[in-house]
Amino acid sequence: MTVVLVINSGSSSFKYQLIDVETERALASGLVERIGEPLGTAIHKAQDAEYFRELPIPDHTAGFEVMLQAFDEAGPSLSEAELAAVGHRVVQGGARFFHPTLVTDLVEINIDELSLLAPLHNPGAVQGIRAAREAFPDLAHVAVFDTAFHQTLPPAAYTYAIDRDLARKHRIRRYGFHGTSHKFVSESAARFLDRPLRELKQIVLHLGNGASVTAIDGGHSVETSMGLTPLEGLVMGTRSGDLDPSVLLVLARREDMTPGELDTFLNKRSGLQGLAGVSDMRDLEQRREAGDGRAMLAFDVYVHRLRAYLGAYIAQLGGVDVISFTAGVGENSALVRAQALEKLGFLGIRLDAERNERRERGIRVISADDSAVTVLVVPTNEELEIARQTIAVARA
Repeated sequence: MTVVLVINSGSSSFKYQLIDVETERALASGLVERIGEPLGTAIHKAQDAEYFRELPIPDHTAGFEVMLQAFDEAGPSLSEAELAAVGHRVVQGGARFFHPTLVTDLVEINIDELSLLAPLHNPGAVQGIRAAREAFPDLAHVAVFDTAFHQTLPPAAYTYAIDRDLARKHRIRRYGFHGTSHKFVSESAARFLDRPLRELKQIVLHLGNGASVTAIDGGHSVETSMGLTPLEGLVMGTRSGDLDPSVLLVLARREDMTPGELDTFLNKRSGLQGLAGVSDMRDLEQRREAGDGRAMLAFDVYVHRLRAYLGAYIAQLGGVDVISFTAGVGENSALVRAQALEKLGFLGIRLDAERNERRERGIRVISADDSAVTVLVVPTNEELEIARQTIAVARA
């Protein structure tokens, strides 16, 4: 039994993949969204068939019933697949969950309590876990936490310089996110290069609509850009990234903005969206090429922040062996990759322009043969990593 159903649940939607861990092949995938709205949608894709429905989906439990119907009608058969377990992506594990964890009633309660640290993410995960446990009561359910990979951060990296007692009371510290992706990419890079993971100093840039960078020494996260929440760090599609905290005080006083309004402002109306009016890097690059001044500035701000983090993390690691780009922007934007590394030639980092421009699938080298640092594009696969960790726990 090597097949795992991976669930990535949000507050009004959930994505899923059925993965055979032994062959590393996705047997089916789908998306159920607009849960709780008058009309929801369900899309399911299998090898030989597709399924699409529009219907009211009042809650996650109803959403799972729609998913099961999709499997029944479009395949593959879940009964014939002999599911080994269900894996759940959970964004925030706090300081409680250091490893993938078998879900029990107590674990579910703890994940729910951690919603205070991730109000945009954990509540949806809890709803998905509850619905999945109801739909698959006889299977092992495993929670895989985005924050777990970053539990190796040293105190100097995860501690904020605020009142110590207040920070402890409210569990305020750097947790880091995208850990599943950073783990998958760094381990894939080591295998691709046929070098021991423990010997490599790596920097992984996960650049999607959400973006983060992690310094990885010997397979362990030692510094990462996202903090208490996924808001800190790099400029993102709709998120501001690093910001002087006084900006919030100014806006609260002068614009009479509430905490909720500030939260929406920083998470949904900032980043590339706030600077240029578009959140997708493809749209931004098109506008930049057309001479749009807002797009040009937004791109420059985005790259400036990338370079700053790269330089800082190379210093924290005391040098770097491998730099990997992953996720939507990292895997597909040759321009972002080239600009991010443009000023690092003094460290011996050199891209091969032709390799960088190629649009190929799979992991590949884009650095020049004489580059002092190997630069890779590594397609991430968080679902496969979740499936791997899930089956390891289920078999234990």
